[in-house]
Amino acid sequence: MNKAADLAEDRHDGSSVIRLSGSLAIACLADLPDRLEAVQGPVAAIDLSDVDHMDTIGAWTVHRTAKRLDCQITGGTDDARRLIDAVGNLDEPVPIRPDYVHPVSRVVGQIGEAVTAAGSTLVGLLGFFGGTLVASWNIIRHPSRFRLNAVVQRFEVVGVSALGIIGLMSFLIGIVIAQQGSVQLRQFGMEMLTINLVGRLTFRELGVLMTAIMVAGRSGSAFAAQLGTMKLTEEVDAMRTIGVSPMEALVLPRTLAVVVMMPLLGFYASIMSVIGGGFLCAVALEIPPITFIQRLREVVPITDLWVGLIKAPVFGIIIGLSGCFQGMQVKANAEEVGLRTTAAVVQAIFLVIVIDAFFAVFFTWVGWN
Repeated sequence: MNKAADLAEDRHDGSSVIRLSGSLAIACLADLPDRLEAVQGPVAAIDLSDVDHMDTIGAWTVHRTAKRLDCQITGGTDDARRLIDAVGNLDEPVPIRPDYVHPVSRVVGQIGEAVTAAGSTLVGLLGFFGGTLVASWNIIRHPSRFRLNAVVQRFEVVGVSALGIIGLMSFLIGIVIAQQGSVQLRQFGMEMLTINLVGRLTFRELGVLMTAIMVAGRSGSAFAAQLGTMKLTEEVDAMRTIGVSPMEALVLPRTLAVVVMMPLLGFYASIMSVIGGGFLCAVALEIPPITFIQRLREVVPITDLWVGLIKAPVFGIIIGLSGCFQGMQVKANAEEVGLRTTAAVVQAIFLVIVIDAFFAVFFTWVGWN
């Protein structure tokens, strides 16, 4: 059984030496901290020669007393001295309130941090895209490593399971476009041009763009959460240990599935939007469906369809890479999974809109107006 902690004070030449004995563990300290607090200087040293055992609380008590009395610590075992040194190294004042920073400096600093983070993310995303290309080349060279079952399963998750929500959303968007357009065009007696508005807008822009936003919210976030959880549970590291490339087994099937399904989902969304617009035209504007379809064939050029189908796989690459990239960046804890999932959705939607703006300028430049 450990002996209770005790102290003795030896006075010599106007100063004293505090000699501690027994066990300086939390269970044996008793009133020793109070007795040490009552000691007043001058004290030459604290002697630990008779100390049997010491834990962190005991080391902190000795260090605090030596610091208060400005004296040295003598005696004691090597382990005890190392523990006291370790406790002393952590004895740093913690500010109760953060230092005042001028608002201008704080705003400029936050802008700089945001720019730096955006730049590093962009560089990381480009590097991740390069890793995906390398993995694709390895699959082309070794077709037996292609995971068809994983890709087909992603087809179902990304495409088939999304048909309901994308169809409903697109149908309602078609109704909204037709309703708002007809209200404005009625002022000029040109309600028939509502068909032009619905047809061109859905096939060229909104069909594939809204589909990309929905897929980013559904599948991009799911990719980030799945891969992030696998990173936390060290499944990704285990795959590398057994010689399986995470890029080939996890990233490539997901990205390929989104790239393949986006044109199909975009076309499906455009058709549903046209059906929604035709429904409102039939109900509110009394335009027969056959007239709606005939007018649609006359005013919507085939290039509008090609514009949407060309943009769709590019949007799919962005969504797949953003979700997988953010998921593979998870390191610390479960909160990181949530933050990376949110970042994946925001990043994918932002890049999709930016690339869509570039596509709009490019197709206008090549004459696909």
